[in-house]
Amino acid sequence: MNTKELKLRADSGNPRRREKETNLSRDGKWKSFPRVPHLLQYVPSGMFFGRVKVGGKLTRQTLKTSVFTTAKLRLGDFVKTQHKRAVRPVAGTFGEALSLFEADIDADHTLKEQSKRYRHTCINALLRTWPGLDAKTPARITEADCRAWAGQFAESYDEHFFNNTLATLRHILERAGIGREDNPAFKVKKLGVKPKELHLPEPKQFGELLRIIETAGARQSQDCANFVRFLAFSGCRLSEAREVRWADVSFEREEIRVHTAKRAMTSNAASVRFVPIIPPMRDLLARIRQVSPAPETLVCNVGECEKSLTRACRLLGIARITHHDLRHLFATRCIESGVDIPTVSRWLGHSDGGALAMRTYGHLRREHSATMAQRVTFASETAENLCRK
Repeated sequence: MNTKELKLRADSGNPRRREKETNLSRDGKWKSFPRVPHLLQYVPSGMFFGRVKVGGKLTRQTLKTSVFTTAKLRLGDFVKTQHKRAVRPVAGTFGEALSLFEADIDADHTLKEQSKRYRHTCINALLRTWPGLDAKTPARITEADCRAWAGQFAESYDEHFFNNTLATLRHILERAGIGREDNPAFKVKKLGVKPKELHLPEPKQFGELLRIIETAGARQSQDCANFVRFLAFSGCRLSEAREVRWADVSFEREEIRVHTAKRAMTSNAASVRFVPIIPPMRDLLARIRQVSPAPETLVCNVGECEKSLTRACRLLGIARITHHDLRHLFATRCIESGVDIPTVSRWLGHSDGGALAMRTYGHLRREHSATMAQRVTFASETAENLCRK
């Protein structure tokens, strides 16, 4: 008996081999796998499909792969999606799905009121720019319909609002029972967001800004000016600056302990960071410190100064700045003073090693680098003149 006959006999005795040969459809085009329920393979092309029956409806859908191990990984998501669609019945109209989605938003206690209002703003913009959408049947909304709406919407709104409104459309169609694979809104890509162009006051303008705030005549004018200084000299977020107490200030180590806001934390971000006390901050703290302040006393007497900032910018004739712009101002002045971006990133509390700071302030580093390059010399002026002679 030759080698080929021995191999055929061995294969015929292999139960897994027999299983693959016998689990074919009558026409020989489809192969099933008893050990992997819901998995099919289309023999002519080798592509794998998922097949599941939920609620009396049989669904078969391509897994977009001809690799067995990859197909098994994707099969679980396919089955899970089909069961979700069965749990959430498909809404009759887009308006009905929208009502369910709005109810979910209002019942979500993890969302802030401001976030809820913003999502309702996205909904209103969506309905205003897509006439008759609320009466449409969700299953009949096509990719072409979504692309047509997106093209018009992108011409009137910025990238941030476009992306958030598109995400709202996706969520509403999902709430209607349409899975991600079949959701036409997912065929439309989000727009790339351009970095915000920073319009920050120059040193002289910042000094004049503080003078206007201090002399406004309000009861807390001086406190507001001090709060502006604290934000600009520390780079703290608004929520962080509000929580800094005198116990967090160490004049010996020349640093301030900042408790990172929970909403800004990521899985690998530290809950506390330390910001150096730069000379202007040292002068500010020395001036506002009482004779012996209690450790638990807040350093700043106010927790916001938006109206004062807006008024001062208007009177000064410069672009309006916000609390968060003062954080940008801190980073900008540090980089212009020669502090490297990774160090500034740590002071700001970023956990990405400086990637975000590089995207935001990279142009400052290039400008600073070009200026510093003009100062580099390899010989004295006298030596250069002698070489030329």
